[in-house]
Amino acid sequence: MATAPTWFHPRHTAANDDAHARDARLLIVPGLHGSGSDHWQTWLERRVPGAVRIELPDWGHADLARWAGAIDDALRQHRAAGWVVAAHSFGCLALAHYAARGGRGVQGALLAAPANPDRFALDEAQLNRPLPFASTLVASANDPWMSFADACYFARRWGSELVDAGEAGHINPATGFGPWPDGQSLVERHLQRVRAGTQPRGVPASPALRFAW
Repeated sequence: MATAPTWFHPRHTAANDDAHARDARLLIVPGLHGSGSDHWQTWLERRVPGAVRIELPDWGHADLARWAGAIDDALRQHRAAGWVVAAHSFGCLALAHYAARGGRGVQGALLAAPANPDRFALDEAQLNRPLPFASTLVASANDPWMSFADACYFARRWGSELVDAGEAGHINPATGFGPWPDGQSLVERHLQRVRAGTQPRGVPASPALRFAW
């Protein structure tokens, strides 16, 4: 059974939680096999104060119920004025499953390179319901885990704002996504909206990303 990687050092003490309890916070939801030290999710976690990552004893088996349970555990364990999720690949499906089960506490999400449910023999009907929070789906034109056409379909089903990242592969370290400033900008936009208590509005894309309407 996989254990927490040696590069990951939890720093979420009670004092740290208290310091961020009244602020909007970021929850990191990795995909299958987790996100290593060179992954943009790890880079983002280190850059956003108060960020939290879900915890799983075994990242090697794609189990929606366990991933969704880990999301619920993290939201219950850590206090915040509101939560924005940064999910990748299978983590996007887990967040959709969590929301479909009636999970609460999330006010915004960045959904980067969602994996196709067919790759895991999952019932799409359990995952294609509208999300009850604002979300931005970043899709790649040459993602081996989900075609751009399918990403457009899920963006419509989830009610997500769709961002075309061009030919970015699976938006992971293999395609150059260690540091990802554009991803951080999208997350910060959601965090600012949650802090302001406002609904999403059209905001111009950064030069490196193209909004697909």
